Amino acid sequence: MVNRLEREKFEYATLSPFATKSAETKGRIRWEDPCNLRTDFQRDRDRILHCKSFRRLAHKTQVFISPEGDHYRTRLTHTLEVAQIARTIARALSLNEDLTEAIALGHDLGHTPFGHTGEQVLQQLTDGEFSHNKHSLRVVEVLENNGQGLNLTFEVKDGILNHPTSASPCTLEGKVVQLADKIAYINHDIDDAIRGKVLLESELPRDCTRILGQTSSERLAGIVQDIVHESDMKNDILMSREVREAFYNMREFLFKHVYVGSVAKEQEGKAKRVISELYQYYMSHLSLLPEASKDRLEKNDTEKQIVCDYIAGMTDRYAVNAYRELFFPKSWHIY
Repeated sequence: MVNRLEREKFEYATLSPFATKSAETKGRIRWEDPCNLRTDFQRDRDRILHCKSFRRLAHKTQVFISPEGDHYRTRLTHTLEVAQIARTIARALSLNEDLTEAIALGHDLGHTPFGHTGEQVLQQLTDGEFSHNKHSLRVVEVLENNGQGLNLTFEVKDGILNHPTSASPCTLEGKVVQLADKIAYINHDIDDAIRGKVLLESELPRDCTRILGQTSSERLAGIVQDIVHESDMKNDILMSREVREAFYNMREFLFKHVYVGSVAKEQEGKAKRVISELYQYYMSHLSLLPEASKDRLEKNDTEKQIVCDYIAGMTDRYAVNAYRELFFPKSWHIY
């Protein structure tokens, strides 16, 4: 049997000098006795995997709102693809794969129904206070486990909070997830856009596909290999200049042709109205919120915060059903 202490020793013997070692974690807010078998980062991964917020990702939009078809990505499948890409990079660079996986699995726990469309509405309604990465941190610190939070390690929470492009994770494992997130959505959003006839493969910019690859598998393999090559034995996660420019040019192309104004977004206005009207209604009818939400008021959370918590935790279908229940007329009959 390999116990936790042996695993921690194994990390010192095999991981890169730049890797985050489990035994050197900055720890949790609340002390817990160590597990005999699992390292702290393994425990964090397991807690995220088994939490309710993770399961709800299966019914939250990635890019395409309410698509007809079973093969379009959801927020959950996106998360799993990020984890797979990030683990591949971490393993090749001899980084801490358990920490990498925990961050990847938790990075989008706070995402709203209807993806970034829902996030944008809550941002506007809260004067910029809401963001999915900050809410993901709130989920694991406060909301999960019946209001007790998951009590994750500092390194995992840092990676979750700082996965957006503009942020700076404090570990290389967090930086790996930050890049893997973009690699995943650029590749799978191209795939979904072609499947949905939003794009033709021939319309992809040739200067990008020439460098990154013609197919999804070629692009994934090429980008990952480039990162591993450029980052090997360095205290940073890097891309070559040529690949980086092609990568971000492809991302910009998707923003212009898929993420903004395409037929894939034709339901966006309706989704915005659902989130906006639910928010306004619950702000005026706090008594209709679940007891767990109302209990947060007694813990000094604002009304705005608890309404955002409730709406952000909804799946797409739950939000639509709540909207229908509140705003659609019901059939009248005599019993």
